[in-house]
Amino acid sequence: MSLSVDVLDKLAKYDTPTICNVIELFDVRPRNRGYMDSRVKSNFPEMPAMVGFAATASFRSDAPPMGGDAYGSLQSQLAQFEQLPGPPVVVIQDLDDPPAAAVFGEVMCSTYQAYGARGLVTNGAGRDLEQVRGIQFPVFTGSTICSHGYCHLLHVGLPVRIGGLSLQDGELLHGDANGVTTIPVEIASEVADIAAEFLAAEDIMLNYVQAEGPKERSLFNQLREEFQAVVAKIQDRIRG
Repeated sequence: MSLSVDVLDKLAKYDTPTICNVIELFDVRPRNRGYMDSRVKSNFPEMPAMVGFAATASFRSDAPPMGGDAYGSLQSQLAQFEQLPGPPVVVIQDLDDPPAAAVFGEVMCSTYQAYGARGLVTNGAGRDLEQVRGIQFPVFTGSTICSHGYCHLLHVGLPVRIGGLSLQDGELLHGDANGVTTIPVEIASEVADIAAEFLAAEDIMLNYVQAEGPKERSLFNQLREEFQAVVAKIQDRIRG
């Protein structure tokens, strides 16, 4: 299923926790599924949200490959990009445990970006972080290592598991300073439309508790009930 550029741009306006909150309203998956755990963190939390379709691969660096290397596999990845329904997010599972060397550096990230990628996610390590920050390319990693070791990609386009999340090639991802989640593509357009409405509902409580002055618990309870009523109406509309 393809999504318009407008939908992807709209999703990118919101933070990842808001996207997760809105997905919950659709009751399409358990609330403790569909997102990466704390082992994968944003290297550049100041950057805006990353939105794109997973371009999966696996990686090792602790021993020389039988043939080829990570740079030689870039051509396969660029061909993979062309098969996706929209802009790629490179997703690389490091199979070495613990990671032996960096999955990416400046050359790889610059190449990915030049061919339309919106970011990179790995359970492994990164390097050249100042240079990658300089090109404004979001990366999410499990660690940082200075050398590339015997870096090589083992496969492109097969399922991976990163941060406790199993991913198929082509799944829609949203990530920012708070982490990375999938968005079920069949509800992505509705999630993009409802996000602003959900934030406005939260403001019912936030405008009160963030304002100066003393607070009354009874009034907060009243506002919380008002918030819940608005969210319930959104859910009724979704499910109706």
